[in-house]
Amino acid sequence: MIPPLIVRRATELGLNLIAITDHHSVENVEAVQEAARPYGIAVLPGMEVQTREEVHVVCLFDSLDQAWQWQEMIWTHLPQLPNREEFFGAQYVVDMSGEYARTNERLLQTSTDLSFDQVMHLADECGGLPIPAHVDRMRNSLFANLGIIPDGVTMAGAEISRNTTPEEARHRFPALRGVGLVQSGDAHRLQEMINTVILTVSGRTVREVRLALLGQEGRGVVVASRHFYGKQSTK
Repeated sequence: MIPPLIVRRATELGLNLIAITDHHSVENVEAVQEAARPYGIAVLPGMEVQTREEVHVVCLFDSLDQAWQWQEMIWTHLPQLPNREEFFGAQYVVDMSGEYARTNERLLQTSTDLSFDQVMHLADECGGLPIPAHVDRMRNSLFANLGIIPDGVTMAGAEISRNTTPEEARHRFPALRGVGLVQSGDAHRLQEMINTVILTVSGRTVREVRLALLGQEGRGVVVASRHFYGKQSTK
């Protein structure tokens, strides 16, 4: 999953908007943005946050400055422990060509001390878009770990895995009715990248993605039943 290969795969799939959402790190976002720039692919900075209940939440931002500020804040809520590469693997930071730059030696594969409610609210306050990840999975998900959408939490959207459809997800989890869904955004390998999500937006920004998930102001989101091919125009 180095920058040029991510960009090549996105180009093959006809994607013109992707996000980089490493676990508790935004350190590789800029490299992918630089690799994607000649191809016209927009890359939103992001992060996957693990709450204290072990729920994964993808948080998207418009600018690198926002993302770096978010990382600085999140790291104050992580335990000060070294990464154990024998269990979690090395945490590499690379340049736009995929060449090694450095290793992050801090433990990132763990939970913050922030609750799900706090992460959702803080991301909103920081100008970001929080999206609970893979909500249909049996671990590290909103419904597996909490069972409900907590009172007072407003969700613009949620992510489902490639193993279910929006119809199946809403039947299984009635709380998702009326919530915009995206599919399989949690790609850890090149072959896991897919192109079933079609956004009707007027720009490739967090605000536009939020409006699409909410179905407001003529924006919208559709999860296609199969892969499509060729570049998709931003409407």
